[in-house]
Formats: sequence, C-alpha cells, structure tokens
Amino acid sequence: MLAEVRALLILQDRDRRLLALAKDLEKLPQDEARAKTKLAGNEAAVKKAHDAVLECELRLKRLELDVGTRRTTIQRLKIQQFETRKNEEYQALAHEVTRYEKDADDLETRELEIMEEMDTLRAAHKAAEAALAHTRTLVDEDLASITTRHARMEAERAELTAEREQLATQVPEAILPLYHRLMKSKGGVAVSPMHEGKCGGCHMKLIASTVVAVQTAKEITRCEDCGRILYVED
Repeated sequence: MLAEVRALLILQDRDRRLLALAKDLEKLPQDEARAKTKLAGNEAAVKKAHDAVLECELRLKRLELDVGTRRTTIQRLKIQQFETRKNEEYQALAHEVTRYEKDADDLETRELEIMEEMDTLRAAHKAAEAALAHTRTLVDEDLASITTRHARMEAERAELTAEREQLATQVPEAILPLYHRLMKSKGGVAVSPMHEGKCGGCHMKLIASTVVAVQTAKEITRCEDCGRILYVED
C-alpha cells in the first residue's frame, strides 16, 4: 500500500469520526427538546386539575352567597310576619318563607355535593402534581446526561481535530484537494478498498488496467466510475 494512501486512510478515519460526532452533536438539541416535551403533558394535566379545583371553588362560593341571600330574605320575611296584623298577608308571607327555606335547603344539599366533588378534584390535582414531580426528576436526569454527553463529545472532537490537523501534514499537499472533494461528494468515503476487481465504494467492476495499478500500488489510482482513491487491503 502506498504511504500516501495509508496516510489518507488514517486521515479519513479521523474525518469520519469527526463527521459522526458532528451528527451526534446536532441531535443533542433535539434530544433536549424531546426530554422537555415529556413535561408538557404532565404540566397540562396539572393546569387542568388546578383549573377544575378553582372552577369548583367558584361554584361553591356562588352557592354560599345564594344560600346567604335566601337566609337573609327568610329573616326579613319573618320580621314582616311578626309585624303584620292581616291574616291574609301573614299566610302569604308564610308561603314565601316556606319557599325560600326549601330553596336554601336544596342549595345547601348542592353545597355538600360540590364539597365532595372538590375533595375528588383536589385529590386528582395532588396526583397530577406528583406525576409531574416524578417526570421532572426523570427529565432532569435526561438533561444532565445530555449535558455530560455534550461535554464529552466536544472534548473528543477537540482532541480528534488536533490529531486530524497533525495527520493532514503527513499527506502530500497535492493530494489533499482531491481528498477533500471526494470526502464531500462521496458521503465521507474518499478512499475505498478494492474487492474482487470491484470498487468497494460504488461496487462497480474495474477495468483490468485499474485492477493492476491498484495491485502494484506504485501510484494513486482511482475508480474510473466514482473517482474514489483505491487500495488493496494488507
């Protein structure tokens, strides 16, 4: 194997590792977003449960006001009863008192029902908050792991970049532009092995003269189809 090809292979290995790292680093924000999205459902459930409790409390407060209004009216009607001297008016007031008392009793019964409903809603709210706390713990762990991975990959990328720059100096400058073009256009594989007379990159059959040139390893030889630099594995 030509020394230049061997140097290119080592350089290609570092470049491919750098490409893989770059892709993994690009995915980290998506992983972070997915982790945070896990909270959305639980947060929505907590808000819904909280709103339900508030709405129930509001209904209860309105009922309490309605009951209070009716009890006040009952007291006023009883005072009027006490003050009136007309039997007909007394009976009419008594009828009103009975009607308002029934309304008040019905409302108080409804109050009890709403209080029971509120107990259920508060329990649901508490359960939703517990679920959110549990999910938040898991998400925090995920985010911490992502942060650790990010730091590790950045350190690895810095190390590989420094190593890659050193390795690039070992490759003849005349070959580097071709190598860079091929890396960009051939999916990160500029140098490919030859197997059974075929290019390991595009898998096309090579002409006899190309096969011989690769086997003799006297000069840089390229696949006549895809243009990749070819070599025979040791």
